[in-house]
Amino acid sequence: MLLFEDFPETSEPVWILGKEYNALTEKDEILSDVTSRLWFTYRKNFPPIGGTGPTSDTGWGCMLRCGQMILGEALVCTHVGRDWRWARGQEQREEYISILNAFIDKKDSYYSIHQIAQMGVGEGKPIGQWYGPNTVAQVLKKLAVFDTWSRLVVHVAMDNTVVIEEIKRLCMPWLDAACCEPEGAAELNGCREGACALAEEETALWRPLVLLIPLRLGLSDINEAYIETLKQCFMLPQSLGVIGGKPNSAHYFIGYVGEELIYLDPHTTQPAVDPCDDGQVPDETYHCQHPPCRMHICELDPSIAAGFFCRTEDDFDDWSALECRHWGLPMFELVDSQPSHMVSADALNLTPDFSDSDRLERFFDSEDEEFEILSL
Repeated sequence: MLLFEDFPETSEPVWILGKEYNALTEKDEILSDVTSRLWFTYRKNFPPIGGTGPTSDTGWGCMLRCGQMILGEALVCTHVGRDWRWARGQEQREEYISILNAFIDKKDSYYSIHQIAQMGVGEGKPIGQWYGPNTVAQVLKKLAVFDTWSRLVVHVAMDNTVVIEEIKRLCMPWLDAACCEPEGAAELNGCREGACALAEEETALWRPLVLLIPLRLGLSDINEAYIETLKQCFMLPQSLGVIGGKPNSAHYFIGYVGEELIYLDPHTTQPAVDPCDDGQVPDETYHCQHPPCRMHICELDPSIAAGFFCRTEDDFDDWSALECRHWGLPMFELVDSQPSHMVSADALNLTPDFSDSDRLERFFDSEDEEFEILSL
């Protein structure tokens, strides 16, 4: 195992996606947890996107890869559990193989760079253009509809508001008319389990929830009033982490220690991976096997998206109760029913993006309403 020499010797607790560690006595456990997260980076030499497009996402795909990582964590929690640990050379579980197959860099994988980039065209992002956190959240929401194996509900809470009634209606579709399987779902992913039908689980009382909340926590810098509340996100057992970073340089934040955020960095270009003939996936490059990166929380760009996973209704109710206890300024509002002033973005089919690359130029554009500026 690699030495953890780069991690601080501190008595302050280390939080990784809802789990607390002691940096002085549990370094191996911390490294094992970090290494077990799926690490999606730039890749090269994959089939051209769209048949004639890029064969590498180096320089433009970092936020797309962060989106894959936060959704990959949700799939891990769904199919193998949050406490599952990866080890080099261990026999691969069938569910784990199916998860990796969902992200392989080819057009028929559910959440491949090909699918995300091409779905992003509908969000106003040409292939090869950098995404903001809201755009990737909206794209993942659309792609998850076709993943009949995982049956996730990906909900993007807009206007800094989480509406409890709306989420419960989405996660318990039996309350409404029966949902139809989307056309073409069976053709995606191409792995043993990934393309299966809903079967008897279609009528389950609760579909697993991936809640993504695009937020803006300041103008050009993060408002320090939100720092303690942001830290609290990583302490919740439902935490999927945060995607964000710096303008045009995205990271996947999975925890914190002291005043530093812990993150996985997608800015490494690796060769594309093809599954073996026996169905196994060479997976060492999908796990970061060195000490995780860290940055001071004040360096975080204020444009982020926070993620949470609720496998059951009880998980969601517990999350709702915990979210009501803030140690700092609330980052978003939690309400029982949709306020009368809110208009559903789905109803209007509007998913405007306020990406970091142009946020300063567009900040005073009165028509840009993706983020409400939160203030004291």
